[in-house]
Amino acid sequence: MDLHAWLEAPGEPDPLVVETSGSSGAPKRVRLSRRAVLASVEATERRLGGTGLWVLKLPPSYVAGVQVVARSLVAGHEPWTGDGWPAGDGWFTSLVPTQLHRMLDSPGDVAALRRAHTVLLGGGPIDPGLRARAGEAGVRVVATYGMAETAGGCVYDGVPLDGVAVTVGVDGRIRIGGPTLFDGYEGEPELTAQSLVDGWFLTADAGRIDDDGRLQVLGRLDDVVVSGGVNVPGPAVAARLRQHPLVAAAEVVGVPDEEWGNRLVAFVSRQARQPDVTEAELRDWVAAAHPRSWAPRQVVVVDEIPLLPNGKPDLVSLRARATG
Repeated sequence: MDLHAWLEAPGEPDPLVVETSGSSGAPKRVRLSRRAVLASVEATERRLGGTGLWVLKLPPSYVAGVQVVARSLVAGHEPWTGDGWPAGDGWFTSLVPTQLHRMLDSPGDVAALRRAHTVLLGGGPIDPGLRARAGEAGVRVVATYGMAETAGGCVYDGVPLDGVAVTVGVDGRIRIGGPTLFDGYEGEPELTAQSLVDGWFLTADAGRIDDDGRLQVLGRLDDVVVSGGVNVPGPAVAARLRQHPLVAAAEVVGVPDEEWGNRLVAFVSRQARQPDVTEAELRDWVAAAHPRSWAPRQVVVVDEIPLLPNGKPDLVSLRARATG
């Protein structure tokens, strides 16, 4: 679909259909109204304190890419889609953590990102160390939380955009309301009815509201791996592994195990020109900050973490490798 024509169409055009990433399962087809997309565009402009040219570094078929294009077009600019970066300063872009991690190792990219007004960072957990590196490099980063069902990021640095409501249920599930919500899943009325309840979207994520009123996302509800009768939060283990000085990237998955019910498998890639890190060392590293029972029962060293086209880790591929 020509997004420019869709944004300019008279009346209310048919919903835009975008697929979820499928990073942890089969992708879903999400119906987004123009009202929802524009509500997100306008709320983002207000929160960031400006708009202008947006640089597209994400696939335009996914919601984060759609929003980059939409924000740029609404601001009167064709999005930048070329290699490298535009001249001048004050432009905007949206990245996933893996992209930013790699760009911070490139002096040219760092010099360009310093000229950006804002770099939105979303699509997955953001380690404090990555955020600190960006700040030290002079790059203004705003962490976003959202998904296709919310027309992209709708919570910036823990604070919902104007008009967006966020609550956490007694089960720890994050619920989102407001004008950026999707209309439903294409061809899946039952799933739509389960996900959209009384004007709220019931996400698959666990979270809590901290003392400052900011949302803290703890990971997917199904990222908790029950191993040996112990609930192990996979994202917390992965975050700890990424803090190891020899580890460049890490993801963890749970897979069935005859002895433990499920076992936690860690996939790690090492820092460039550094020796491989051992399984025992990484287990001890996790146990130094968390209960020993959270330590992964298996560690696989890989050259790189496999990624989906939108830059998110391919957890389905990792689970298949762990069970293959």
